[in-house]
This record gives sequence, C-alpha cells and structure tokens, in this order.
Amino acid sequence: MDWVKLYHLGDLALTIPAACALTAWLLAARAWRAAGGWLLAFGLALALVAATKIAFMGWATGLPALHFKALSGHATGFTAAVPTLCWLLAAPLGRRARGACALAALGMGVAVAVALVRAGEHTPAEALAGWLIGAATCAWAVRLVAAAPAPDPWRGGGAALLAAGIAAWAVAAAPLSHWMVRVALALSGNAAPHPWDHCG
Repeated sequence: MDWVKLYHLGDLALTIPAACALTAWLLAARAWRAAGGWLLAFGLALALVAATKIAFMGWATGLPALHFKALSGHATGFTAAVPTLCWLLAAPLGRRARGACALAALGMGVAVAVALVRAGEHTPAEALAGWLIGAATCAWAVRLVAAAPAPDPWRGGGAALLAAGIAAWAVAAAPLSHWMVRVALALSGNAAPHPWDHCG
C-alpha cells in the first residue's frame, strides 16, 4: 500500500478546490444561506486546524500523554469536504444512494487518516481528532444544504469547475505553511518554531 499517495488525497490543494466547487454549485442554485453556512462550517474547521498548529509551533502546546500536537489538516479537510460534495452531487440518485455515497466518502476519510499514521505524518490521536472534526463539519453541512435546490447542471457544473480551478491556483500560489510559521513566531516572540518531534 502506497500510504503517501493515499494521504495526499487530503491535501489542501484538493480539498479547498472541492469545498469551493461545492460553494459555487450552491450559489448557482441561488441557495445563498446554504452556501454561506457551508463556507462558515468549512472555514471554521480549517481555522481550528490552523490554530492548533500555530499554538504548537509557538508555545509547544499539545497533549503529551496522547502524543497529540495539532489536528491533522489532511484528515479534517478530506472528511469535511469530500463526503459533503458526494452527498450533494448524488441527490438525483435518491435519498438512500446519496447517503451511501456520503458514508463511503467518510470511510475513505478513515483510510486517509490511517495512511497519515502509517506514513508517520501524524499520530493516531491527531489523525482521529482531525477525522472527527471533519465528520462533524460534514454532518453540520448536510443539514445546512439538505433543502438546497439543484441548479441547472450546465450552469452549476460550469460554476463549480471555475471555482475549483481558481481555488487550486490560489492554494498553489499561497505558501500556507510558511504563513502559519510566521504567525506563530510573531505571536510567541520566538526566534524559531518548536520542532514537530517535540511535544510538551
């Protein structure tokens, strides 16, 4: 099993475009409240990930007993965005089918979390916590968009592709990890971030 390829499914370069595509689909259907609610839910999930990473780099926070330093952004992002997108796009297949699609995607999120642990990128506690935050975000989002109408397929699909393309370009152009380090150093006053192999 190539664990590295599997956990890369949770890269922000993939999950943020997926989240933006979902938003554009909802906007094309003029489901303004659902689109805003989804953006808020996904944004809060990623903000929580960033906050835990910045806190650890700045002050070495965490739970040493659980080998927990910060939430896994890969597990969180994948489990929040992909199952929600699958649930929304499977609407024409019926209630049971869309539920099955979302559950299958949540299961894939488990595989991403396991891959992160097997590849040595995160501890079990970090990957599990990320998956739980992502799953909670997905559940909240499904309730928000449950009554959203479906847009014209061509208009919705075109808007989703355009939004995903723009988001992919923006993520590639923005060194997010670099900026998190700079924020951590600016807030903590440290000359260097705490290394990831140290907890507590």
